[in-house]
Amino acid sequence: MPARFADRHDRSIPITILDEEQLPGWLAQAGASVQAWVTASGFKAKLGSCLLLPDHSGLPQAVLFGWGNNKCRNRGRFHFAKAAEKLVAGTYHIKSGLQPDELDQAALGWLLAAYRFDRYKSTTPATALLQAPDGVDVQRLEAIARAEFLCRDLINTPANDMGPAALETAFRALAKPFRARISVTSGEALLKGNFPLIHAVGRASDQQPRLLDLNWGRTGDPKVTLVGKGVCFDTGGLNLKPGTSMALMKKDMGGAATVMGLAHLIMELKLPVRLRVLVPAVENSVSAGAMRPGDVLTSRKGLSVEINNTDAEGRLVLADALALADEEKPDLLISMATLTGAARVALGPDLAPYYTDDATLAEELDRASRKVGDPIWRMPFWDPYEKLIEPDIADLDNAPSGGMAGSITAALFLRRFVENAGTFAHFDIYGWCPTTAPARPKGGAFLAARAIFETLSQKFPN
Repeated sequence: MPARFADRHDRSIPITILDEEQLPGWLAQAGASVQAWVTASGFKAKLGSCLLLPDHSGLPQAVLFGWGNNKCRNRGRFHFAKAAEKLVAGTYHIKSGLQPDELDQAALGWLLAAYRFDRYKSTTPATALLQAPDGVDVQRLEAIARAEFLCRDLINTPANDMGPAALETAFRALAKPFRARISVTSGEALLKGNFPLIHAVGRASDQQPRLLDLNWGRTGDPKVTLVGKGVCFDTGGLNLKPGTSMALMKKDMGGAATVMGLAHLIMELKLPVRLRVLVPAVENSVSAGAMRPGDVLTSRKGLSVEINNTDAEGRLVLADALALADEEKPDLLISMATLTGAARVALGPDLAPYYTDDATLAEELDRASRKVGDPIWRMPFWDPYEKLIEPDIADLDNAPSGGMAGSITAALFLRRFVENAGTFAHFDIYGWCPTTAPARPKGGAFLAARAIFETLSQKFPN
């Protein structure tokens, strides 16, 4: 899967991008044979349409790509990636038709369209290659594509090959080329190290629960800590999920996969930050040792938690990891998790909700989101709902009754474990594309990470 642009050479095929209004004027300047070919082919410059223009020998000499109109373009992203999926093998370049601020997304979309998940069966590799347009940051776009491919691969891999031990192996592989420091706390050592919630969630599995910890960067640089939910499979525990709800639970480590991809990007492009990545890697299984509804557990922070639903386990493992991260007083602390179905009901699979009390960070994230075409949406830490997460017999309830405001109450739960960080943001992502879209095949998805990386790049420039 080539996450790179083609080498430049004189034989590349030019692509002209035309919207519906531009097509008649372009045709008027074209030769009679081209006019006849375009008319006979029925090309109307509809969004995503693609037409090869052959030379006299029948070989492709140019391409027309339809850019539709503003209304249809605003209903999606990465439209130019359809060219990568439709064109025959060869090397292409964008001749004209895009504004400078559109070139980055067009070029990145082409790279992302090359992704194939081929671990279990052979696939047809991408054969239409693109030369990097003038003015784009080639190193940055290729690094983004590699980071997204890593995230997709991790999420797409089923739990029999991506359990806690395999996730640890992938975590170590992430660290190695960048000489990042790794420590792992697993099994009974979690209790000795005061990570009781991580241990409780993962103890029923035959694979030991563990906390993965990566550190990279120079002393003195701003401290950025990423925490990702690494529930490699979620049966729901004793509150067992129905089969239809369990089918996609291999993606319940999507938060871990996303922060690992984001960490890869930060390290490859050498952002001047002290990076820490924490991933509680567990499997929420069923056995005689499983935690039970009604249990009261004490967290690393000392807060007691009543377990009213064992299927609300993600916030438990994140709580211990966030408490550890917060002890170090990072400048910026971000958690990412496939945490609640309520977030999907509210915003669907593409739009990632996030929570922060820092208005400046929210403005930076929203601006970055629009710039790079990675949609996110701010949700409120709504203080009046704090009472919903306070049961009678413990400090916190992991699953408030009533079902209202589920994403907000989960975010409020996590916020209880953060006191010392300069700024905290929580992302309740889906981590999955339910249907294929341009540059985004059905499967694992790198949600919100490009918006976060753009924000970090602006806050902490090289």
